[in-house]
Amino acid sequence: MGPAREVPAVTETVCVVVVTFNRADLLRGLLERLAALDTVPDAVLVVDNASTDHTAQVLAESANPGLAVVSMAENTGGAGGFHAGVRAAYEAGWDRIWLMDDDVLPAPDCLDVLLAVDPDHAACLMVTREDSAGRLVEKAATDFDLTHATALRPKRASVETTYRSRGAMPELVELQNVPFEGFMVRREVVSAVGLPDPSFFIFYDDVDYALRARRAGFRIWGVRDAVVVRRLDFDQQHDLAGWKGFYMYRNLFVVHLRYGATAAVRLKPWLLTAAVVVLSPLRGGVAEARNVIRAMRSARTMRSLPPASVD
Repeated sequence: MGPAREVPAVTETVCVVVVTFNRADLLRGLLERLAALDTVPDAVLVVDNASTDHTAQVLAESANPGLAVVSMAENTGGAGGFHAGVRAAYEAGWDRIWLMDDDVLPAPDCLDVLLAVDPDHAACLMVTREDSAGRLVEKAATDFDLTHATALRPKRASVETTYRSRGAMPELVELQNVPFEGFMVRREVVSAVGLPDPSFFIFYDDVDYALRARRAGFRIWGVRDAVVVRRLDFDQQHDLAGWKGFYMYRNLFVVHLRYGATAAVRLKPWLLTAAVVVLSPLRGGVAEARNVIRAMRSARTMRSLPPASVD
């Protein structure tokens, strides 16, 4: 057994923001884990996206210190939930806001590790995700390219593809985008960047926020030893002909239109739309072709950046 990790002196308050929708049992497990962390966060703010299962019962039975609930009148997606949650946490005055989906479980020392990071690197921090078998599944990008029109996908490398195992990682890895599954920001970031954009609904709201933070001069660091277990598989990328496919296409297009470094990069969504339509008889069929056409039309209306303020 190795030496015990030194618990840092906590000088900043921490509010965990969790967004949930109809996954009460996953939420229960996360709340129980948060209450059992070596250092318990000062507050846990759950945004309930109008769940219709037994989420309300789970929240009522929770013994988490500092638990608060934001009940949405309708399902606003992860993007709308994090928009509301970050706003509430910021307005409550918390120093750090730790964003999580309900399908993750932080290791007991996870918060301690994040709080121990050198303050010069601590404005934007990302945990490292493993699966339940201990395999590295951290898909945060180490190379996200919006400068070359020939790059079919902007994410050219991730923590997972670069290092293959957590043991091969350095203690800190600079990231170019993040998921909202353990991302921690100081309030100075929210002051400078504003809130997550609720118009994304799902997918790429976290990428958009990371790009805005980096544009504002903040660097994002992945923390090797701040471990979070992701309990669900990554399988949504196969749903391009379904309703989720519309948001995957549209929001990817929005990122290109907002942040593409050249006119050629900003043209890529139109070219991809044409390619998907032409190839639709061989792959996604009429449903995917309709999705991508609708996505391109909608993305054109979202080219403007959201306000860089909380007001």
